[in-house]
Amino acid sequence: MSERRYNDDEVAAIFRAAADRRLPAGSSSGDDGLTLAELQAIGREVGISADDVASAAIAVDVKQAATQRTVLGFPIGVARTVELNRRMTDEEWELLVVRFREVFNARGRTSSEGSLRQWTNGNLHVLLEPTETGQRLRFRTYNGAAQAMISGGLVSIGMAGVVAAAAAAGGKLGHGVPGIAFLGLAGLGMIANGVFRLPRWARLRGHQMEALAAGVAAPPSAELPAATNRE
Repeated sequence: MSERRYNDDEVAAIFRAAADRRLPAGSSSGDDGLTLAELQAIGREVGISADDVASAAIAVDVKQAATQRTVLGFPIGVARTVELNRRMTDEEWELLVVRFREVFNARGRTSSEGSLRQWTNGNLHVLLEPTETGQRLRFRTYNGAAQAMISGGLVSIGMAGVVAAAAAAGGKLGHGVPGIAFLGLAGLGMIANGVFRLPRWARLRGHQMEALAAGVAAPPSAELPAATNRE
C-alpha cells in the first residue's frame, strides 16, 4: 500500500493546525498579535528555523509596504521599501549593485551624495537612505513606454472628438467620418498596446524588488527567494 501524500493546500492546512496546537499556554495572538520572537519559538517547535521565520516576516513587511501608480486602472508604477535597521558597508552596497545588474539585466549608474546612495537605470531607481535606526532601501520604477503610448492614444481620441465637433458645426460630419474613425481607432489601439503588458510587467518588477529587499534584510544564513529577470 503506497504512503499517503499531501498536496500543497493540505500541507498548508496541516502546518496551520500544528502551529495552533503547539502554541504555549497564554500565547494566543489575541488582538495584539505575536512578536517575531514568539513566531520563531513556534517555528522551532514545528521544525522551521528562526532565520526562515525572520525571512518570511521580512517578506510580509515588504509586501505590505508595496505601492503602485495606476493609469486607467492599470499599474504603471511599482515601488517597494524595506527598513534595514542597520547600516550597509561599502562592500555590501557594491555587491548589491552587482545583484541589481544581474536581476534587472542592466548596467545602470551609481551615485552618492553624503550618506545617500542610489543606482538608476532609466525610470528604475534604487535608493539607500539613512534613518534613525539604520538605513532604508527604496525601489521605484514606472513604465515610461506604456505611459507614452497611453498618452498618445488619449490625444488621438481627443483629436477625433475635435474633428467630429468641427465637422458637425460645418455640416460636413458625413465627409469627416473616415478621418474621425481612423483617429479614434488609432487612439484605442495605442491605449490597448500600452496597457496590454502592464499587469505582467508590474508582477515581474514587484517580485524582483521583493526578493532583492528580502535578501538584503534577511539573516545571512536564511534561505532567500530567487530574484530573476523573468516572470
